[in-house]
Amino acid sequence: MSFIKYQHVERFSTDEVDGINIGECHVQSKIDGTSGSVWLEEGELKCASRRRELVEGLDNAGFKEYIMKQDNINCFFAKYPEIRLFGEFLKSHSLKTYRDDAWGKFYVFDVCKIVDEELVYIPYEEYKLMLDEFDLDYIPVLKTLVNAREEDFIKVLEQNTFLIKDGEGIGEGIVIKNYSYENKFGRKTWAKIVTSEFKEKHLREFRGPKTEFKMIEQDIVDKYLTEAFIDKEFEKLKLSKEGWSSKYIPELLNRIFHEFVVEHIWEIIKKKKNPKIDFRTLNTLVVLKIKEYKKELF
Repeated sequence: MSFIKYQHVERFSTDEVDGINIGECHVQSKIDGTSGSVWLEEGELKCASRRRELVEGLDNAGFKEYIMKQDNINCFFAKYPEIRLFGEFLKSHSLKTYRDDAWGKFYVFDVCKIVDEELVYIPYEEYKLMLDEFDLDYIPVLKTLVNAREEDFIKVLEQNTFLIKDGEGIGEGIVIKNYSYENKFGRKTWAKIVTSEFKEKHLREFRGPKTEFKMIEQDIVDKYLTEAFIDKEFEKLKLSKEGWSSKYIPELLNRIFHEFVVEHIWEIIKKKKNPKIDFRTLNTLVVLKIKEYKKELF
């Protein structure tokens, strides 16, 4: 498989990543280097910058030359030939406060497979084990947040000192990943918060501390959307269609949400004493629970 361009990471709070904070988010440091990717093509190790494949005489800050000298990367691809690594090659840009021993290394920030010529992202918990096996450098998860608010992400931003010299402030920013999220255009997209834009102010553990924020919509889904209810609506739809096909997934999601609201809204209003409900958020959480319970359909 030839060169594939990495997705654009959108600024948090834009339409492109609206709702990315609903569900489980992994927050990683954004480092200020030059982007690169590495993959195996017909047995040959290939490298690329953000926009093009690198060839002899057209390197990118010495990235390809560096990769070709790394025995552990060659060993990694001998075991995982179907994988593609995306990361940041730490060369001097605008931020000068990185530790002296951090420069000139490739830090992986995403690991993907190619399915039908599309990138499929491997979750952090899985790819971390793969990279650790060959002692590859990567950007660790700073914290895992569930149903977070913008101010919760800012707190992580203010504590981001990954690779930064002691006493030299914080990093360039953070990247927010929600592996269950697709934006309203149907795209898998990550969000970022850049330190300089917000003017606010060594972690390599399996997973950062997990903090969950309970919202009224999450409470409703946890209490009222049962697996039996999901199964009932699935079977009703399958019966009406005389069988199941993946093309019915959008109808299934809409049907379950509609029937869920119709059946439970009056009880919710009474027991929760006329709560303020964001039905867009409620719909997102309903879809997440359906996808979690009926994984085999997605």
